[in-house]
Amino acid sequence: MNKLFLAAVAAVAIVPTAQAQELSIATGGTGGVYYPYGGGLAEVINNHIDGASASVEVTGASVENMALISRFDSDIAIALADTVYAAFNGTGPFDGRQIPEARALASIYPNAVQIVTLAGSGIESLEDLRGQRVSVGAPGSGTEVSTQVLLAANGITYDDFEPQRLNFNETADALRDGDIVAGFWSVGPPTSSILNLAATRDITLIALSEEEIAAAREAEPTFAPYTLRAGLYDGMTDGVMTISTPNVLVVHADMDEGLAYNITKAMFDNVAELIAIHPAANDTTVEFSVDSTPIPFHPGALRFYEEAGATVQDHQRP
Repeated sequence: MNKLFLAAVAAVAIVPTAQAQELSIATGGTGGVYYPYGGGLAEVINNHIDGASASVEVTGASVENMALISRFDSDIAIALADTVYAAFNGTGPFDGRQIPEARALASIYPNAVQIVTLAGSGIESLEDLRGQRVSVGAPGSGTEVSTQVLLAANGITYDDFEPQRLNFNETADALRDGDIVAGFWSVGPPTSSILNLAATRDITLIALSEEEIAAAREAEPTFAPYTLRAGLYDGMTDGVMTISTPNVLVVHADMDEGLAYNITKAMFDNVAELIAIHPAANDTTVEFSVDSTPIPFHPGALRFYEEAGATVQDHQRP
């Protein structure tokens, strides 16, 4: 056989084939929303972005995820806005270890504060909680932190009622059994424990006033207004105003601008695929993202929002 032909074949054989860029998405535990949402995002990337593939990793969630981004151990991460804000500014748990290179692709859905009571309980406002037995969330949980900030901003402390530090399922059971008159949840709506409670008891969700929301946002700048939509739970005929802590999709500032643009665009263009995996993605909208994101967008994401005609806030520009 012709030696030149064999040499040509050999040369072709050793040319490496183009490989997709492997992206790691830091999520949380398998029992939460972060893990299935991250899996849905990975599928969107795999199916709609040429030259990229993604997989999810189980992590300790928000605080750990910010550290993973800063060390380049993960390419994309989901984290609560208050954690993202603290990391970016070097406050709270990130005092002395600021991560100024953190950038957002989007705020994807909220952990909404949901204050639940049984219909006919007479509890109609935060003020009505005074002197009552109320679940404030599991000890040290995001729910308890949000509850404390919300109440304190509106002049109510644990001295004003009997706090019960219960997890979500325990709170629903205590409401069902009449052991408490109200309970706080801070989680992506709808959540199974409230759904199950509403299937067996008539429930009411307590709305916050505009003044209460404003006071809470002054105390915690990462809080965002949020409306729990009518029909979210059985018997819920009207929307209910509350506050939320957004969940943010975070990357490193060094991510390629084109890749950041493509991920952001693919996510919003194919959000129906995410909704099919978890209903929290119903809140994955351009409007929610620009209303709620507490740190600068990555330039690639910013290009997407500007093309979409969204009004980006000054603090969201790098």
